[in-house]
Amino acid sequence: MRNSIAGLMAVAVMLGAGAAAAQNYPVKPVRVVVPWPPGGANDIVGRIVAQRLGDQTGQQFVIDNRGGANGTIGAELVAKAPADGYTLMVHSAAHVTSPHLYKKLAYDTLKDFTGVTSLAVQVGMLVVHPSLPAKNVKEYIALGRAQPGKIVYASSGSGSFVHLAMALINSMSKTQMVHVPFKGGGPAVVALASGEVQAMTATIGSVIPHLPSGRLRALGVTSATRMKQFPDIPAIAEGLPGYDFSAWIGAFLASGTPKPIVERLNGEIKKTLENPDVVKVLSGQTLDPMYLTSEQFGARLKSDFDKYEKLVKLTGATAN
Repeated sequence: MRNSIAGLMAVAVMLGAGAAAAQNYPVKPVRVVVPWPPGGANDIVGRIVAQRLGDQTGQQFVIDNRGGANGTIGAELVAKAPADGYTLMVHSAAHVTSPHLYKKLAYDTLKDFTGVTSLAVQVGMLVVHPSLPAKNVKEYIALGRAQPGKIVYASSGSGSFVHLAMALINSMSKTQMVHVPFKGGGPAVVALASGEVQAMTATIGSVIPHLPSGRLRALGVTSATRMKQFPDIPAIAEGLPGYDFSAWIGAFLASGTPKPIVERLNGEIKKTLENPDVVKVLSGQTLDPMYLTSEQFGARLKSDFDKYEKLVKLTGATAN
């Protein structure tokens, strides 16, 4: 009986300490690990959200880009960080794709992280270098079928949203194109704009600056219907019926972080994503805000883990 009472008292003390820590959180700068190089969608969302969180809390949220290996290098760093809420990760759905691409990871994707919330919806855009003669999705597919193995497309890494979006096009259209993975969306877009590669299903924010100048040509968006921000650009589904591929960017902490801290951060991010200025900036980058409770996001992670396993098998995507 005494042992039971002592155990209950210990739990109460721990809960009380966690609640107190959450009430004061953050009391020092928070490191925000973006496991991708600067310039891509994850980096854009991370910086916008981090700046606003800093304004709200009075503490700095400092971006730390750790790109490479489809985000797994930065993710490993976060998985091994102290579970105190002071190392936050901003990562895409590639986080739940990597386990199906790599034979062995230094962490368990579902067990070693706590999903705080989703941050933004990720929609891609099929863009080509102007040297490629295709002017629309149907012409692009026809060109791919006529010249198997000749068109080279870039991605932000094997198994990334950018890679799988294009791999799904190839699978559905029965075309064979050569995949060249880069260490992030920024470097991949640079390669595309320079003509080093011919095509890419890029995150829209990363290619917006190159569209008006004609350095890149947009053929379609990966969402099921046209986007309000680009009403003149067709959905890929208009040239490839049934195509639809959208994902998310989310915030994560190391597993074991006290729940009160997770909930405090979730609440602060909710306020951030509801801020009119943040909504305007994110939507302007076609990264519309996407808020979920930590429980809802946790459920989404589990369902997407299974979804992406099937997609990797369907497309034949590999970590090359």
